[in-house]
Formats: sequence, structure tokens, C-alpha cells
Amino acid sequence: MRYITIALSKGRLAKKALEMFEHIGITCEEMKDEKTRKLIFTNEQLGLKFFLAKPSDVPTYVEYGAADIGIVGKDTILEEGRKLYEVLDLNTGKCKMCVCGPQSAKDKLQHHELIRVATKYPNIAKDYFYNKKHQTVEIIKLNGSVELAPIVGLSEVIVDIVETGATLKENGLSVLEEVCPLSARMVVNQVSMKMENERINTIIMDLRNYLQYGGSI
Repeated sequence: MRYITIALSKGRLAKKALEMFEHIGITCEEMKDEKTRKLIFTNEQLGLKFFLAKPSDVPTYVEYGAADIGIVGKDTILEEGRKLYEVLDLNTGKCKMCVCGPQSAKDKLQHHELIRVATKYPNIAKDYFYNKKHQTVEIIKLNGSVELAPIVGLSEVIVDIVETGATLKENGLSVLEEVCPLSARMVVNQVSMKMENERINTIIMDLRNYLQYGGSI
């Protein structure tokens, strides 16, 4: 039996995903050892392999077949734009991608003015402004705290993930428009879905039933 390989996004999401897997009988004790330096973890009995990856790399591993299944946030799926099947919303890590800024920027958004948008997610921002709003903007890619951009005059608005909105509020910013809802998703390699259809579908169905019937993390 060939191994089915699962790529998990490092951090909180990996922990939540492992809890979900445990509820449907998929365990990997090796991964619980926080001191381990291993990169790949195996459950020989179930024929499964797990590895942890930077969230932005998970869709790449899945598209190229280095992983059959990936657990990753919807924001990363949209930003990376890889060819894969998105098969399940895991209903965890819920938040929103939003256009945020000072209230003074609201008019510029409504009147479709040429503005600068700072973001860690240039592809999502581009798609939203160009294809949905039909507004021409200049997009500036940042890697750090994007909230800083409108405060220091680098941009009029930002496109970023909003969970509670507390950081925005503290800095005199607010949500001006909602781009899309986000949560953790399960993605599958397109070839694996055909070759290992039965085994992968069993995992999907078990997780779906768990989530449907009171499974909450």
C-alpha cells in the first residue's frame, strides 16, 4: 500500500487539524513530541505520512504531488492560485479578508479613485479591485505590519485579514469593505484524487461527518 502524504500548515492550524484527525481515528504520536527534529512523521499502520510546512508552501507541495492532501487557510489558497481541488471547509480559523483604512478613505473607494493599497496579499487585492470592483489601484507588497502603511502615508488603504478588528481600532483604522470570508480548508492533488480516490474520499467523508455532527475544535 502506497503512503498517502498530508501537508499541514505550521502553527495553530496544524494542532487543530491533528485534533480533528484524532477524532476520526487518524493519529500520529510522533508529531506530539515538540522537541523532535524530524521532518516527516509516519503512521505505518494506516499508511500515512505527515509533514509540517510554511502555510504559503502547502499548496505548492499539493499541486506538484509531494503531498496528496494539504490543510491550509483559504487566504493562502487564493493568494497562491495553485491547481488543486479544494474539497472541505474545516470550519476553523474563521476570519475575513477586508479592505481597511481611515474613514476618510471610504469616499475614495466609493468614487473609484486611483489609490495605493498596501498588502501581504497582492494577488487577492488585485483580483478584488480589478475584477470585482473594476477600480484601478497601485498595489504595494509588504511583509510586516500593514496597518502602518496608511498611518505613515504609504497607502490610502490596506487589504488584510481581520479577526477581531482590535489592532485596527487601536490605530484609528476600520473595516471599509469585506473582500471574502476565510477559514481552514482541505485541498487535494488532482492526480491523487483519481489514483487514491477511495482512501482520500474516506478521509474527507469521515471529517465531514465529524464536523457536521457536533465536531467543533
